[in-house]
Amino acid sequence: MTVFRTSLRNLLAHKGRMALSAVAVLLSVAFVSGTLVFTDTMNTTFDKLFAVTASDVTVSPKGADPADETPDTGRPESLPASVVAEVRKAKGVAEAQGSVTSLGVTVVDGNDKNVGPTSGAPTIAVNWSPYELRSVELAEGREPRGPADVVVDRGTADKHGLKLGDPLRTISAAGDFTARISGVVEFKVTNPGATVVYFDTATAQRRLLGKEGLFTQVMVDGEPGVTDEALKADVAAALGDGYALQTSAEAADAGREDVAGFLDVMKYAMLGFAGIAFLVGVFLIVNTFSMLVAQRTREIGLLRAIGSSRKQINRSVLVEAVLLGLIGSVAGVAAGVGLAVGLMELMSAMGMELSTRDLTVAWTTPVVGLALGVLVTVLAAWVPARRAGKVSPMAALRDAGTPADGRAGRVRGAAGLLLTLAGGAALWAATQAEKAGTGSLWLGAGIVLSLLGFVVVGPLLAGGVVRALGLVVLRVFGPVGRMAERNALRNPRRTGATGAALMIGLALVACLSVVGSSMVASATEELDRSVGADFIVQNPMGAPIVPQAQAAVEKTAGLDHVTEYRPVDARITDPSGAVSKEWVAATEPSYQRDLKREVTAGDLAGAYAPGAMSVGSDYATAHGVKVGDTLAVAFEGGSTAKLRVAAITADTGNVDNGAMYTNVSTARAHVPADRMPASSLLLASAEDGQEDAAYEALKTALAPYPQYKVADQADYKKALQDQVSQLLNIVYGLLALAIVVAVLGVVNTLALSVVERTREIGLMRAIGLSRRQLRRMIRLESVVIALFGALLGLGLGMGWGTAAQKLLALEGLGVLEIPWPTILAVFAGSAFVGLFAALVPAFRAGRMNVLNAIASE
Repeated sequence: MTVFRTSLRNLLAHKGRMALSAVAVLLSVAFVSGTLVFTDTMNTTFDKLFAVTASDVTVSPKGADPADETPDTGRPESLPASVVAEVRKAKGVAEAQGSVTSLGVTVVDGNDKNVGPTSGAPTIAVNWSPYELRSVELAEGREPRGPADVVVDRGTADKHGLKLGDPLRTISAAGDFTARISGVVEFKVTNPGATVVYFDTATAQRRLLGKEGLFTQVMVDGEPGVTDEALKADVAAALGDGYALQTSAEAADAGREDVAGFLDVMKYAMLGFAGIAFLVGVFLIVNTFSMLVAQRTREIGLLRAIGSSRKQINRSVLVEAVLLGLIGSVAGVAAGVGLAVGLMELMSAMGMELSTRDLTVAWTTPVVGLALGVLVTVLAAWVPARRAGKVSPMAALRDAGTPADGRAGRVRGAAGLLLTLAGGAALWAATQAEKAGTGSLWLGAGIVLSLLGFVVVGPLLAGGVVRALGLVVLRVFGPVGRMAERNALRNPRRTGATGAALMIGLALVACLSVVGSSMVASATEELDRSVGADFIVQNPMGAPIVPQAQAAVEKTAGLDHVTEYRPVDARITDPSGAVSKEWVAATEPSYQRDLKREVTAGDLAGAYAPGAMSVGSDYATAHGVKVGDTLAVAFEGGSTAKLRVAAITADTGNVDNGAMYTNVSTARAHVPADRMPASSLLLASAEDGQEDAAYEALKTALAPYPQYKVADQADYKKALQDQVSQLLNIVYGLLALAIVVAVLGVVNTLALSVVERTREIGLMRAIGLSRRQLRRMIRLESVVIALFGALLGLGLGMGWGTAAQKLLALEGLGVLEIPWPTILAVFAGSAFVGLFAALVPAFRAGRMNVLNAIASE
């Protein structure tokens, strides 16, 4: 109890000095807790949606993939309406209703503006039925009663300013049709951002499936007392084979599985960045406790002199750490809930609607937050606690001050050097790897070992690096600059730890910048080398191109040719009899000009002859295929063709690797028209001298189809760059948490250093140092520490990025590009970070009373 009271008294006595460490714990715990609350809330939202929308048993066409939102044909799989009558006759069935659902549609308003979501959520077209009233209620107008009526959800209507009577045009693979809004519905549960439109059943069948008398699913409800499993068995017995059946639980599980990938990536990515913030926070806490122990040396010596044991002193510091961790963690858990609400608002602004009514705080969230916060704080304080326990009673007779830890021990230096060399060797091994999987393991080991090595060897590097920076940055400020340099050098361990906190975040920034720039440069080079087409037409979300949009492209004036690209799934039997599932690109002979592929054997033009095809070099090597061999190609939904291998293309670039080509007429001969996949993209070239006119004509022709984008090569390169930049900006935003914690570390180190040097500051002020010079000295010390961390971090990150790029070269991204403007901007920005971090400590130092400072102990 005495140890606890002593720890509590010390914590309260130095609460101002502990505040920033508590903030670091708070931020890290808040990020973890916020991530858990946010993902749990999303799971709750989808669970409620699945529970409301699932019937007891759902009957679907066999082979239909519920996760395939937009099939290659552009039309969902269907089953005959007679199935509904058969299901109604099954034992245990209370009600069965046919449902028409299509996710392969685009809905535009009267100005040809897409009213679908931009968040990645689908646009869903369904038939109006009593079943839909389980999840929605009519808020305005009336239900759809004919081909001229459409009902839309409230979220879409409000977002796009739609009202009753407004026209909406629906674009599907079966054709375009226009209807006017007859009603607006509101969801009974949260709609996570999808756009939903409703038509009467006959219109939905005819316009979405191509003809009446078809449904995509049959929704079955059982009689009271009949379990879902029993109902499923009874319906299966009545229908026989040829259908896929799911209970409500199975349908909900399938829905969760569809969403789980997205949620897991988001969850673990955010937790990874929280882990980085925790790691950076460790340096802050270590520095804080180390400096507090140093400043309390005399106090600890007196406690030892009056009988306190080493274990009691050690426990006293660890109890302080536990209290600090508890305070920071409790506040962090509360802040995490607020962060989750903020993330929900952000997602809602981006189009994914999440309601705070579904806010879910599981009991595990505060437990995990508290456990992590306390554990990390105690582990960080363990070394300073051991150091405190080693203070002897004789320390009470000496002046309080920093223990003699300025010289890094030989063991520390040797360990740091060994780790750094091991990390460098692992990174080198990654660059020499012949397979990406093996290289990735070496890369991961190299990053971890080199990071640990730089952290451990940091105090040894501090002397040389700070002196070099001093020559360039500090010496121009005369004696004040030299004093700032000496202050940074007087405790290399502290300078190394403070710089290491900033180093971690900036190393990741530099690594990702190198990787991102190299990806863009490699893709740009590949486009310049291989793409010969002037224009590319495709849906950015990957949906197929509907026939009417393709016809509009083909009719555009000023085009020399248009090449369609249809991916057809197939089962291919090689000469040895082995069967594998592949896909064949059904294109036209002009594709050879639009995309230049390196050929290792044969003639690619021959692959477009009747009864011929090409294969990729990887497939040819794996299956022992050579030019002249015949492959049995069983086209999905069609018949089997015997195709001769006319060419083998090299799988060495990053465009169309592994593709097998055949003439689109060959595919049409073996795949029925209603099963033939739609074009996934179109390549077009303009007539000589008509490039600009054709570009504008293409955009005009596709204006009624806003889901498709026309890109010339410059547009395509810019789109690639924008995509990489957006991804990097998100990562940089998440890394900002670690950098903020690192800045807090610099602030705390300087603040405690000012307290530690109170008498020294008073003496300097007494012999003539002005307040302005004092503040400048502290700011310069902060700048040089920040630049030290930035120099190590950027150098380390560029090494990681270079090694990572060598692995990407195995996947065809062979250009290494160092983004020097970004690197230099980050380095310069680090100086401003140092200036910002020193504002409060420098201000407080300048306000010290000279006489009181000289008299301080």
